[in-house]
Amino acid sequence: MGMEMIETLPLLSHGDYAALAVLILAWAGITWLIERRSASKPSVTVLMERYRHDWMRAMAARENRGFDATILSNLRQGTAFFASGSLIALGGVLAIAGRADQLQVLAAQLNVLSQGGAVWQLKLVVAALLLTHGFLKFVWSNRLFGYCSVMMAAMPEGAEDPAARTRARQAAEINCRAAAHLNRGLRSVYYALTVLAWLMGWAALIAAVLAATWVLWHREFASSSRAVLLER
Repeated sequence: MGMEMIETLPLLSHGDYAALAVLILAWAGITWLIERRSASKPSVTVLMERYRHDWMRAMAARENRGFDATILSNLRQGTAFFASGSLIALGGVLAIAGRADQLQVLAAQLNVLSQGGAVWQLKLVVAALLLTHGFLKFVWSNRLFGYCSVMMAAMPEGAEDPAARTRARQAAEINCRAAAHLNRGLRSVYYALTVLAWLMGWAALIAAVLAATWVLWHREFASSSRAVLLER
């Protein structure tokens, strides 16, 4: 299968290569835009980092931290759910890509497709790579939330303790990094879904990538949730 895929690389059209470049640039560009520290127009992700620091400082002053542990447990469950979901999706994509004969028959039946099943395999592998990236990000995010829980448990009681303030800052930083990896994993899943449109042609992939990028931008910079976070 590997040699067959390498031999089919030249069968991709110039439009396919252009669409793939658009996907990569959009994926990298929206990640940079969302994660950059902009004082004039911060994203929801950056705004939430401030609340995560506020959360850890407030937790340091609480005697009963069971509520905080429950919230962190819910966050870990979310990352575990996304990791399981992306792994199942990855298995499905690889299973489909492995049936070259059926892909060839389907490609012949659909008049909108001029390329054979081997090229379909190549396109599905791109989706599999994105899902794999998302899975690894979800797993690492889960681990980081676990590290954060350990740091929370090691935090001394009483906000006046200098060690408590240090632990609160460290726990907040780990919490923010866990959330960043979770968001990166979600963006990988978004763009993995756009690759499915590539099966209909390079123009469909570009349209799907632009739509996914607009959704991500809107949720981070123009959503009602962002307006609520900016309220004073």
